[in-house]
Amino acid sequence: MKNYSIVRIGNEYVVQANDQSVLKIASRRRAAQLVTEAVELLASPPVVPSPETPADTEIAPDIPEVS
Repeated sequence: MKNYSIVRIGNEYVVQANDQSVLKIASRRRAAQLVTEAVELLASPPVVPSPETPADTEIAPDIPEVS
């Protein structure tokens, strides 16, 4: 993410990437932290699922038992 900016609009800060607004947040410091984390994630290698946990496995929600 080479072309990004943080601009103040009213009481909020908007993170823009390539002139497109992608995030609106109340704190400039938090916006900067999120941009840093996004840059690190984009630079990291992709995660490959392990054979024990297939990618198409669904997680079922907990359903309480009725007695």
